[in-house]
Amino acid sequence: MQTSTAMITNDAVVLGLLALILGFVFHTSHSANPFWQKFYRYVPSVLLCYFIPSLFNSFGIIDGEHSQLYQMASRYLLPVCLVLLTLSVDFRAILGLGPKALVLFLTGTVGVVLGGPIALATVGHFFPEQLGGEGADAAWRGMSTIAGSWIGGSANQAAMKEVFQPSGEIFSVMITVDVLVANIWTAVLLWMAANAARLDKANGADTRALEHLKGKIEKYQAENSRNPSTNDLMMIIAVGFGVAGLSHWLANIIAPWIEQHAPELAMYSLTSTFFWIVVLATTFGLLLSGTKLRHLEATGASKVGSVMVYILVATIGMHMDVTAIVDYPVMFLVGLVWISIHAALLLGMMKLLKAPVFYMAVGSQANIGGAASAPVVAAAFHPSLAPVGVLLAVLGYALGTYGGYLSALMMQAVAP
Repeated sequence: MQTSTAMITNDAVVLGLLALILGFVFHTSHSANPFWQKFYRYVPSVLLCYFIPSLFNSFGIIDGEHSQLYQMASRYLLPVCLVLLTLSVDFRAILGLGPKALVLFLTGTVGVVLGGPIALATVGHFFPEQLGGEGADAAWRGMSTIAGSWIGGSANQAAMKEVFQPSGEIFSVMITVDVLVANIWTAVLLWMAANAARLDKANGADTRALEHLKGKIEKYQAENSRNPSTNDLMMIIAVGFGVAGLSHWLANIIAPWIEQHAPELAMYSLTSTFFWIVVLATTFGLLLSGTKLRHLEATGASKVGSVMVYILVATIGMHMDVTAIVDYPVMFLVGLVWISIHAALLLGMMKLLKAPVFYMAVGSQANIGGAASAPVVAAAFHPSLAPVGVLLAVLGYALGTYGGYLSALMMQAVAP
């Protein structure tokens, strides 16, 4: 195993550093100082929670690759915050958001499927040597894993790796391209979330359904909220971690059973334990929203969930190395062209439908980022909207292998 050369390798210390970063960002973003008020008018606070850890990783202060904090946050905290953020959700109101969210999600999927071969053909015309290759070293084989990842998630990426068998070297390059380009786009989406009202006004978007959903949540909080006691907070922790634990337990039964008895369902990510953790945690949260436990929202359930979301954001940022572009400039150029095609289709469809920027951002992140980050982008608009990101990300898991396979065949056809 390769030894880390980072300045700080102890995850307990790194977690403390991330907590200090989050504390600094939140303290300054709520400061009355004119400098900070002007600064955060243009720079979203959630973007800094994501970007500052990436700088620490890029310059060797911490090591996101060897740290287990993202694994901890995505496996332990993400299911908990999904439960807590869905406790007060009106599921019918989410469905009442209409078909535009689904249309934009599918537009994002098409953008990934078509963007890969277009980017490869375009950049490959100028750099055929770097983007050609034979056998396992062919660039298109590695790019197939990005297609699987950007439509679905890590399970779909692994499926594409098994199907097209890229070499270890080309696969490691694609992992770097995948993470960096996807995170750059996530940063753009977070900026759009912070400026959603202005963007929606410029587009003439109808945001009434969104505002109705947010209004219902805010009204409920205003009418029922109270200062939480220790008992209230322990109940929030008990429900969040208890349901998350139940989701893990069931996922560890369901996924292996399907893998043993119906392995062909792997193409739908149904053999992925993480897939079932996300689905079960979200489902249980939605079911509990119809019970008396919904009243935990009055004592801050979504606020506790939001804290966990920000910890997840910081650990995601740890995996971004902004200096890696120097090592693989041509492949990063392909990735940037690819994500630009995805973005252009989404922005065009958003303009055509006069849809809120929320639908575009969450539809995109449900493809590119999956269940780990789609709720983060959705919650950047409003905590009550996080489940929309989860529901679309789950759909992405189902389409990831099909879309990745189709995109790979087209990339093979146009490869230099």
